[in-house]
Amino acid sequence: MDEDSRMIGLTAATLAGLGVALLARYVLALPEAVTIAALGLAYLAGGVPAGIEALRELFGRGKLDIDLLMVIAAVAAASVGAALEGAVLLALFSLSGTLEHRAMGKARRAVEALMALRPETALRVLPAGGVEEVAVASVALGDRLLLRPGARVPVDGRVVEGSGSVDESTITGEAVPVTKAAGDPLYEATVNLHGVLTMEVQRSLAESTVARMIALVTEAQAMKAPSERFSEWFGARYTVAVLVGAIAVFAGLLALGWALPDAMYRAATVLVAASPCAVVISVPAAILSALSAAARGGVLFKGGAALEKLAEVRAYAFDKTGTLTTGRAEVTQIVTVDGLSEAVFLAQLAGIEAASEHHIADAVLRHAKALGVEPQTLRDVLAWPSEGITGSDDEGGLWAGNQRMLTRMGAQALPEFEAMRQGAETVVHLGRGDRVLGAVTVADAPRTTAAAGIAALRNAGVSEIAMMTGDRRAVALRIAADLGIRPEEVHADLLPEDKVRLVDALAAKGRVAFVGDGVNDAAALARADVGIAMGAAGSEVALQAADVALLSEDMQRLALAHALARRTARIIRQNLSFAIGAMVVLVVAGLFFALPLPLAVIGHEGGTVLVVLNGLRLLRDPIRVS
Repeated sequence: MDEDSRMIGLTAATLAGLGVALLARYVLALPEAVTIAALGLAYLAGGVPAGIEALRELFGRGKLDIDLLMVIAAVAAASVGAALEGAVLLALFSLSGTLEHRAMGKARRAVEALMALRPETALRVLPAGGVEEVAVASVALGDRLLLRPGARVPVDGRVVEGSGSVDESTITGEAVPVTKAAGDPLYEATVNLHGVLTMEVQRSLAESTVARMIALVTEAQAMKAPSERFSEWFGARYTVAVLVGAIAVFAGLLALGWALPDAMYRAATVLVAASPCAVVISVPAAILSALSAAARGGVLFKGGAALEKLAEVRAYAFDKTGTLTTGRAEVTQIVTVDGLSEAVFLAQLAGIEAASEHHIADAVLRHAKALGVEPQTLRDVLAWPSEGITGSDDEGGLWAGNQRMLTRMGAQALPEFEAMRQGAETVVHLGRGDRVLGAVTVADAPRTTAAAGIAALRNAGVSEIAMMTGDRRAVALRIAADLGIRPEEVHADLLPEDKVRLVDALAAKGRVAFVGDGVNDAAALARADVGIAMGAAGSEVALQAADVALLSEDMQRLALAHALARRTARIIRQNLSFAIGAMVVLVVAGLFFALPLPLAVIGHEGGTVLVVLNGLRLLRDPIRVS
């Protein structure tokens, strides 16, 4: 029997025992033995399992569990002739515990339900032709799989034949289908809507996007946020204080001349009223719900701490290329010198860029492929961050990069490239030693969602936006103008250490988030209070590099994640205020007024359930753009 079924069964038995006891005593006037037997069932089902588990916690881990306080209060009530009130306590305590367990399980299962979307079989393409149905677990790297219309993608890979639309909402949260063609990535558990696709497997089942999402979210749920650590710390110590306080109340009342049953009844009431269940559960209920809602919307938080920090962020720093822009740059112009043919120039440039993961390198390689130019093979390739890349061929050293790379190599900017440098497009030079062989211009377009995302952040109260790039200022200003970023917010011609310095300066004014592509700018991502990787679906580096990973490339998703974090912070404050306030009212009523034990029970258990339900409201906030 699983935990859910066991808890439901025990709660049902406890409620049944209480119900029969009430009917026997107040409605049917049955013999007292029936009432006692029914109450015995309620105590056995509602008290014994909870008491055994609490004693295990006490003697096994030295932790005084709140469950033990409830069992002690019920036993104390029974010992002074208020067994029915004790049964009410156990029944409501068992019911609230089951509701909490199921509610918190719902928050966890909201993400783990993705596992159910994973297909069990795949159609493997045979070398001799035709297909065979095989278990997904047996699929190997390099295998080719056939995706028919309506089929779910079984593992991560890329399209090698065909084209069509794919629904990626299960991974990125994007409601709009994405068009796929040869070379485009495919993610596990997404749906091929129409068209027949042939894909090549690039990741094993254990390393797929869904598997890593589940692992990351599970880790995130295990990582305590500061407010969670506080409520846990408070609960552990306050529980001891409650038990000691109840004993002190009991002893004090006896000293004042109270009768033993009355003193014990009042002490049991105080014990229930002062128990910190609602305080302890109020924070994790909100945090887990928010983490699950965010993950369903394609945003992975690395724990509750990242969620709480994001709520406090008032300044955002953005990397330009691949974050505010599409990263899908295009070569727009080629200029060579000394009679070098464009084909030879492009072969050399593509050869040296083939070792780079930069978006400009991708543009050069795609351009070469489109023209049928084969990249030249190079060796000893070395990347120089924010400058370029070097390598060597049979003729000697070869380099490609920006103005800083020219300076490093002692090369002079030739007049032939002056018009390129004065333009608003990125310029990449190719040279050998101190001689420039030619240059290309590359243009990148702003993301269609970037302007709306930045506007939404400003409307949400973000006080400062900064765009950081190693590109030339003319290029940066062109992009900034399209995105509504002011010239004074643009920082160009930066080295990686310059970005860290600027993030430092922003952090001196308050919490700062740095948004990048998760591959470059690792130092800035690490320095920021919250590092955010954009478009991280399928990227191992991106998923691990930051505190928050946005699987989608939709910048509006960032503003919605920020709003969710702030709403979570508000709900946590609401829960803690309500839980502590209710506890104070109940304790005062229990100490100085004749608060009946059943009312203390209803107040205590009702408050606990209310803060859980208030936290679960966040589950209705999946991060989706309407």
